[in-house]
Amino acid sequence: MYLSHFGLSQPPFRITAHTEFFYGGGNRGAILDALIYAIRQGEGIVKVSGEVGSGKTMLCRMLQERLPAEVETVYLANPSVSPDEILHAIAFEMQLSLPRDSARLEVMQALQEYLVERHAQGRQVVVFVEEAQGMPLETLEEIRLLSNLETQHYKLLQIVLFGQPELDKNLARTEIRQLKERITHSFTLKPLTAAEIRDYLMFRLRAANYHGPDLFGPAVVKLIARASRGLTRRVNIIADKTLLAAFADNTHTISLKHVRAAIEDSEFDLSEKSVPWPKFAAALALLLVGVGLGVVLHGFLQPQPGGQNEPAVVSAPPAPAPVAETVRTNPQREGSMDAADIVTQRLAATQGWLSRQGSATSSIQLMGSNDLRQLRWQLAQMGHNIEMDQVFVYRTKINGQPAWTVLYGSFSSRAEAAAALAHLPEPLKANRPILRTLQGVRSEIAEHQ
Repeated sequence: MYLSHFGLSQPPFRITAHTEFFYGGGNRGAILDALIYAIRQGEGIVKVSGEVGSGKTMLCRMLQERLPAEVETVYLANPSVSPDEILHAIAFEMQLSLPRDSARLEVMQALQEYLVERHAQGRQVVVFVEEAQGMPLETLEEIRLLSNLETQHYKLLQIVLFGQPELDKNLARTEIRQLKERITHSFTLKPLTAAEIRDYLMFRLRAANYHGPDLFGPAVVKLIARASRGLTRRVNIIADKTLLAAFADNTHTISLKHVRAAIEDSEFDLSEKSVPWPKFAAALALLLVGVGLGVVLHGFLQPQPGGQNEPAVVSAPPAPAPVAETVRTNPQREGSMDAADIVTQRLAATQGWLSRQGSATSSIQLMGSNDLRQLRWQLAQMGHNIEMDQVFVYRTKINGQPAWTVLYGSFSSRAEAAAALAHLPEPLKANRPILRTLQGVRSEIAEHQ
């Protein structure tokens, strides 16, 4: 890739949420501090809204990392469930042993006993709900009832809703006005300004150990700002492909033609008014740069006979090892596996793996991606650190767009999964892996089939 070309230690503009790349500008740092304060003060229900790609998931990850150890977090990535299912989902994430056919009152009682016990131990419990705009109104009402669990002086459960602007519209509906009244703090992630995007780009480069002069000049930043509409995910996508275009052009000077090629390759729905360059100049830029960009992308994602940009080749794994022994560094292997086929192979393996899980309850989510080409490259890199027969991939959606989630291993308890997560090789920890329940994985797969 372009890393050595620009003197980078790692990709600076990945769209997955890496907390070491958290940018506190654009009021993000202030909102994070306010969220931590609200949770520590036991403020009940808190709402965070923002457009697709504005940084809600990053903020959620930062909260999980910054909250003190006595705050226990429950993460719900699939809120599109019925009222009864939401109670079971929360109870399952808390490792409460309840039959699947338990009555609502029984589940609620078990949750209250668990929360009272945690409160007596001086601990707090907070539930993070992502993509809350997709939660049915009846389930949102059940969330309100959960917020009623309290002692004489303290709420037993804190709830943070992360959602797109549609969440605000849902909360404005008359039938759930009681929930809206329970929301004590509301925060909005606004798009970054051009000046903030300039600082953001440089911050991400520095976080990836770039030590040179500014790569993105004023005109380049202005075009990126206009095309991205200030959304950090779009900024990341455009900046990443812009660096790749400059690398393909064998230059360290980023120009407007590199940005234009990146925008075109990203297939953003942009009008001439939002990105005003002449059609002839755009065609010429794509001819000179876009073709080179496509060649470079193809070169990194397909096997090459040789050369410094050859993609990693992952050797075929040996027979499956016991779960406790699957985390190791630089395992020895025999044979080879075509990197371009890794996704297909792991998708097929995942179906059988899920059907065989009996006592296993948990797994480790290594990463998620909506870029198939990038996913292939990252899976190939994983093969240098862990056994690929313990890596599983399934299809899902992010903001309505096709995406893929990568899991590692199957574990009989959350504690066992947490121990394995702690001993993951360092390169895999860069993506900030999290624990997942297999029940939650199955539900997510079923939802997007």
